[in-house]
Amino acid sequence: MGFWRVILTIIMPPLGVLIGKGLGWAFIINIILTLCGYLPGLIHGFWVQTRNA
Repeated sequence: MGFWRVILTIIMPPLGVLIGKGLGWAFIINIILTLCGYLPGLIHGFWVQTRNA
């Protein structure tokens, strides 16, 4: 996980997930979680980017 992806994930979690994983279920779930609250979206964004898949 690069420095700029970390910064983008902190500023806007869906953008970090989009750059890291592309369009897909992880991106859609992250948008929903971010709309529910910033912290769930942030946690999910870091989780998606740090897992090995």
